[in-house]
Amino acid sequence: MAPEISTPAILLRRTDYGDYDLILTCLTLSQGKISLMAKYAKKSRKRFAGALELFTELNLVWNRPRGRAMPVLREASIANPFGGIRADVLKTAYASYWTEMVTLWLESGTPQKAVFGLLRYALDALDRDAMAAEVLSLVFQVRFLKLAGFLPDFRHCSRCRRPVEATQSGRFDFEVGSASLVCPACRPSLEGGHHTLAKGSLMQLLWVAETDLAHVSRMRFGPRQVGETTVLLETFIPYHLGRVPRSLKFLRQVRPGDRGEH
Repeated sequence: MAPEISTPAILLRRTDYGDYDLILTCLTLSQGKISLMAKYAKKSRKRFAGALELFTELNLVWNRPRGRAMPVLREASIANPFGGIRADVLKTAYASYWTEMVTLWLESGTPQKAVFGLLRYALDALDRDAMAAEVLSLVFQVRFLKLAGFLPDFRHCSRCRRPVEATQSGRFDFEVGSASLVCPACRPSLEGGHHTLAKGSLMQLLWVAETDLAHVSRMRFGPRQVGETTVLLETFIPYHLGRVPRSLKFLRQVRPGDRGEH
């Protein structure tokens, strides 16, 4: 008998496999991102008792296979259903974007306990309406980029290295391709392909990156700051993923005030 593994997990994606089975992509606490075969999950309602819903936090038991066979799910029990997310189209769109980002960015089989904690925090806060969804999405994206090692340097101008804090109020430019921040004094050296942000928006990005998650909900974001940082992050992330996530396209369609594209 192949050894069994037991761990908390969050269900990221489910794909039909044949007439009866499902392939599940999960972010687990102990094993990182994994794919599992859930045999007869579509045929039998009793097999996993409705546990295999997207975004659900689960306790899983599966067999580690020998050779290259896909692990087989044996048991799944619900730790937190986050049912309020699936009942709301906009919340579903945000959660889909975050989980697709995790699915596309992370390698399989590498423990990612900090990412697991971040995703669980974001889904729980979204489910409870702990903060505005658009602000929570900024928090998730910034913290995820930091954990993945892709967060740009928002502290200094990439040309003159002058700290943002020491720069007079004004608008900064950000080059998506090179992930470079450029201060107002160095702006004439730009050739195009950049986004602009106010100093206040940059400072809030830094605070989001460094503040303990327990205190993030106390921060206040103005509409302009949310708008321009949303555009920047939702441009930067697809560029460095090499594709626009399908869930992001859907989010832009259902988000109030969004034009559907950036």
